[in-house]
Amino acid sequence: MLFTFDDCSIDCDRREVRRGDALVAVEPQVFDVLVYLIRHRDRVVSRDDLLAAVWDGRIVSESTLSSRINSARAAIGDSGDQQRLIRTIAREGFRFVGEVRERNGSGDASTASPAPTEQQTKPGSARPVSRRLPEKPSSAVLPFTNMSGDPEQEYFSDGITEDIVTALSRLHWFFVIARNSTFAYKGQRMDVRQIGRDLGVRYLLEGSVRKSGQRLRITSQLLDAMTGNHIWSERYDRELTDIFALQDEITASVAAAIEPKLLAAEAVRSQERSSDDLDAWDLMMRALTYYWRMTSADSKIAIDMLSEAVQRYPNYGPAHSMLAFTLLVSSHVGWMLEGHDSMFRTPGAVTSLAYRAAELDDEDPWAHLALGYLAFTARQTDDAVREYRRAIDLNPNFATAYGYLGWALVFDGQSDEAIAHFQRALRMSPRDPLKAFFCSGTGVAHYYGQRYDEAVDWARNAIQQRPAFSAAHRILCASLAMAGRAEEARVAMTKLRELQPNISIEWIKQYVPYTPRAMPHFLEGMRKAGLE
Repeated sequence: MLFTFDDCSIDCDRREVRRGDALVAVEPQVFDVLVYLIRHRDRVVSRDDLLAAVWDGRIVSESTLSSRINSARAAIGDSGDQQRLIRTIAREGFRFVGEVRERNGSGDASTASPAPTEQQTKPGSARPVSRRLPEKPSSAVLPFTNMSGDPEQEYFSDGITEDIVTALSRLHWFFVIARNSTFAYKGQRMDVRQIGRDLGVRYLLEGSVRKSGQRLRITSQLLDAMTGNHIWSERYDRELTDIFALQDEITASVAAAIEPKLLAAEAVRSQERSSDDLDAWDLMMRALTYYWRMTSADSKIAIDMLSEAVQRYPNYGPAHSMLAFTLLVSSHVGWMLEGHDSMFRTPGAVTSLAYRAAELDDEDPWAHLALGYLAFTARQTDDAVREYRRAIDLNPNFATAYGYLGWALVFDGQSDEAIAHFQRALRMSPRDPLKAFFCSGTGVAHYYGQRYDEAVDWARNAIQQRPAFSAAHRILCASLAMAGRAEEARVAMTKLRELQPNISIEWIKQYVPYTPRAMPHFLEGMRKAGLE
């Protein structure tokens, strides 16, 4: 395909841009941005559209995107002040407004495409543009509403929601938004179409739970997030002891409504569970309510509850895996649990918990996540990667596992593959409480790719979300120093020392799990930033 406009021509087959008779040198991403804008000149192109098309959904900094747009304008002689050809639509995106003629591969010319009118391009006139939908059936499960009239029962409805998310996530032919992002909508009243656009999904499941004594009533409905229309709805009145079978039934109904032909290919896993399992599940759901708040105090409460679950139900695998993972993360992020008398505090006990979880249920993705974390902190990259990949095989929509896989790789200096996994985690869970963790890791990956300015952007993004996240402050210091931004690096180091008074080169060598081949480059940046 050949596009011509003004004195310019763009040959898509040869990937060439010409102005007059002169060949213009353009970077590959700049060429892709330019062609995408021209192909979609009938509408405003959003930032998300460009990220999906040119960067395959990866999140890049605003400065990077602006740089590519400016380079595209320069390539075709379009002044950023005049914007004759590529127009910026405030708070909307970009639109190519030049008159274009197309010529196909056979040399036949098409009719000219006229420039849009001023009214078509003014802010607010463009149609809404959603995130690019995945090729797989895509869905999100909104938090089920607690209708019991008892705030203490909130964990119960959350637990049912979480189990349905997990069950759908195990279906390899589904794309399911992670629980942490859908729970960001808890208690909010929003148009389902807006939520669908925000999360980039086609279907939404919502419902309510009413628990009275041993009786349970659950209502659920599946919605088309593109239109807001109802696809399927059902009400269930059951005994509390039927809760697990009921969760499986809801999951199967959702799957059948979305992809009936595929349902037979991969059934929802159903287990016979006893009343002891119900009690263990209840205790674990209470614990997870605290864990996902991601604070030191709440983590300690979660650990107490999970410890009780492990002691009371020694054969309940999920409690073992969640307790092991919670203890590992709490220690690693600095919640050292001083004064906490849990019998599972010691490293040996945590290791035993993780292995016991895998022994009880080798198909529990959290068990393999915990085993991967053990290997990661021991700087055994290959073992960590193997366990994280196993967790993802068991739950293809496990955003947390993708994030930790990214960290295992980036701490070994494998930056490009790490970025892909961090971006996958961010796509699966765009409103995750661990988002700062994913962003900081992306910053580390850019640091090892020697893209220091982009590393700075990602580190600051992480700090904006979690101001006390010391790992993000460390990579910010190193990136600023390596970028030659000495004064900014000095200010950043002052802030890091306020947050972490014991920071030193020796502390990093001992506690930050970079592998031997990756550690020297990170230390180089920290020394340039003034750390001794």
